[in-house]
Amino acid sequence: MKAIERKYLVPFCLVTTLFILWGIANNMTDTLLSAFKKIMSMSDAQTSLIQAAFYGSYFCFAIPAALFIRRFSYKSGVILGLAIYAAGSMLFFPASKTASYDFYLISIYILAGGCAILETTANPYILSMGAVETSNRRLNIAQAFNPLGSLTGVLLSRFFILSQLDSADATARAAMSEAELAAIQAHELSAVTWTYMAVGFVLIAVLIAMLLVKMPEGADTNKDSFLSAYGRLIKNWKFVFGVLALFFYMGAQIGTWSFTIRMVIREFNISEALAGNYQIATIVIFIIARFVFTWLMKYVTPSKLLVWAAVIGIAMALIVMLCHGVCGGWLCVGAILSISIALSLMFPTIYGLALEDVGADAKIGSSGLIMAILGAAVITPVQGKISDLTNINTAFVVVAVCFAVVMLYGLTVILTKSDKASGAGEAAA
Repeated sequence: MKAIERKYLVPFCLVTTLFILWGIANNMTDTLLSAFKKIMSMSDAQTSLIQAAFYGSYFCFAIPAALFIRRFSYKSGVILGLAIYAAGSMLFFPASKTASYDFYLISIYILAGGCAILETTANPYILSMGAVETSNRRLNIAQAFNPLGSLTGVLLSRFFILSQLDSADATARAAMSEAELAAIQAHELSAVTWTYMAVGFVLIAVLIAMLLVKMPEGADTNKDSFLSAYGRLIKNWKFVFGVLALFFYMGAQIGTWSFTIRMVIREFNISEALAGNYQIATIVIFIIARFVFTWLMKYVTPSKLLVWAAVIGIAMALIVMLCHGVCGGWLCVGAILSISIALSLMFPTIYGLALEDVGADAKIGSSGLIMAILGAAVITPVQGKISDLTNINTAFVVVAVCFAVVMLYGLTVILTKSDKASGAGEAAA
């Protein structure tokens, strides 16, 4: 049986583009920390508010998105998500005119709200486009494009944002006249703004296509109350612990990727633009490792792979903490890049294990898992504060702790013998 029937081919392709689009937003946002740290001479704690705004928005929009698609349809949810994502991107223009960091944070919050709606909607929408027997295959095909979006976001940031940053550091900027500093910042903020607005124009084009092309409505026919579904879900320990594990996973992922460029600059004393190449490398490592782990799931249960991935993550985080300057910085940088090996397995595996036994409540449960993305908003600022008080290497103790929680989840699943060998291998999020 074909995973994608001919009548769904065009709608499937359009919805699959959404997986690319929110991947772009996620990874462009990671590089904004380094950009704003230089543009406005900010501390790590201040720049981490970018991640707080982005992933805090995910937390706020997930449940409203689930309620919206239950009331209307998946197509309506996609259109709403695209409109809000595009609106947030366009708000970068007035933000640049005021040169207000707070205005940028508001724009990022709105943009991320659109992404949250898309992510909550697109996964079940893909599942609905055809036979139930082939639904997981369809979702795996669509999810394969998400890392391509991540790589695209990093490349856009590398060539259109980071490359436009002036070489003057915070000390040099402090010595400049007000007019000179304003001119430099205006150019740098313009690079940030037009890159995001370009993405916004693409979003508008996709939105128009969604409106013009006949799309399956795919309404959610489950009429059970939202509160009843959540009442059952909170009694399922594997789901609840899975939400917690995903919360800490997001802290590890965003805490690592947000500080990768900063770490490379610290170890090698190079420009933000050159350091951006290492951000590209970490995404490539992530993509390759994801395919390797998927292959390994033919032979090893997902929970066991999750534990081993967490052990790798803890070991690499400890090396980052303890090996500043060792072997010319290569050991430390190699370790932070290698953390992406561990990260590549975790989101879809935790997601799959958490929803493995929830039955008809899976669509409602998915909004709870999307809310767990709040971990990036809560944990990244803690890591930034520790970095300000000590140094960026020491702050990776936060990443090690996050991996420890994920490891505990995997061990608990193993010990209760509730892991199904094929469950997480086919799940995606």
